[in-house]
Amino acid sequence: MAPIGKLIRVHSVSAASVQRAAIVAVISFIFFLVMLFVFYIRAQFGYFMLSSAFLVVYLFTMVGLWLQKRNVLNVYENGLSYRGTTLRWNDIDGFETDDRGAIAIIVKKGERLRIPSSLVGLDDVGRIIRSNVSTNK
Repeated sequence: MAPIGKLIRVHSVSAASVQRAAIVAVISFIFFLVMLFVFYIRAQFGYFMLSSAFLVVYLFTMVGLWLQKRNVLNVYENGLSYRGTTLRWNDIDGFETDDRGAIAIIVKKGERLRIPSSLVGLDDVGRIIRSNVSTNK
């Protein structure tokens, strides 16, 4: 695909979402260590199971944090790209927002590209899409 112009804006995951996940990861890791220590002291299998559960929560949170790094919306002069999908303004029919603030971009092929509400500045993205799509029709 031909380049879609100069990069105008970058919308990444909000700091609040990353902070929330980091807090969960730290607390679950601390509880994992504490329960492992209690298992070592008391030698009851229930504490080992509890520590394993906290380890699973920690691992899933860390994987989620790692996967969230890919959630970046790039807005260019002639279109936008999100997670490997590149759209020109004339490929977009419109967009819808849901109650949680996520945007679903309606592509002319009948497909939808969902952009989650965890990205920063989605209201600005909506305005940019509305202005560029209306001028290209």
